Amino acid sequence: MCIFCFCEIILIVRKMKTERSVIFQLMGSLLKTTAFRAAVSLILCIVTVTGGLYIYNEKDNSEYEMTLSSFGSRGEEVRRIQKKLKELGFYTGSVDGIYGAGTKNAVTAFQRSCGIKADGIAGPTTLLYLGISSSSGYSSSDVWLLAKLIAAEARGENYRGQVAVGAVVLNRVSHASFPDSISGVIYQKGAFDCVRDSNWNVSPGDTAKKAAAEALNGWDPTGGAIYYYNPKTASNGWIRTRPVLTQIGNHIFCA
Repeated sequence: MCIFCFCEIILIVRKMKTERSVIFQLMGSLLKTTAFRAAVSLILCIVTVTGGLYIYNEKDNSEYEMTLSSFGSRGEEVRRIQKKLKELGFYTGSVDGIYGAGTKNAVTAFQRSCGIKADGIAGPTTLLYLGISSSSGYSSSDVWLLAKLIAAEARGENYRGQVAVGAVVLNRVSHASFPDSISGVIYQKGAFDCVRDSNWNVSPGDTAKKAAAEALNGWDPTGGAIYYYNPKTASNGWIRTRPVLTQIGNHIFCA
């Protein structure tokens, strides 16, 4: 017996002005039937799965979006994609780590050949078909925290300068003199003044999120810097003694 049958029975009983006790007796009888219990179980399963998918999309969709490689991306992951596509005969350009039109077209052609969504974006599914694991290995919380630091420290910088700030954090993670996690580096005492001022209340925008993804994918415009400073505002004399690697926007990046 289905839910709709149950509802119809109740309406009929009410129309016949039957005593409430009859309704309760019918409900009790229905609850004992296998078909009714199966229908209720099915509805609960649908609600649970739908709710689970909603939670997944809310919690994990950011990670999906922020760790993929797409047009304009740079870094080691892009090189790996280009190399694999070249081996498979889909890509004829240079393996330069720059996700340009040629790479996008090659990814699209590969996706069509596999029967998956052909959007030219090398997301998790495409990487899986290529046999490439995501290069970052970081959680969505790590990506969000890195984007938050970029927004607080470099939102007035050009895009390359924002990626550079993210790269410095990651270079520190890999360096023996610093904590070995993104959160450890960012919250290390005295490392970044922004975590203690009003800038830290700024939510990262799309540009900061993309810059974080670029840095995590291996693009390092600084050439390995572990420090940076603004020469117009820096009052620490020690930082000015560090070997300069490059200047991007208002920041000087040092070894």
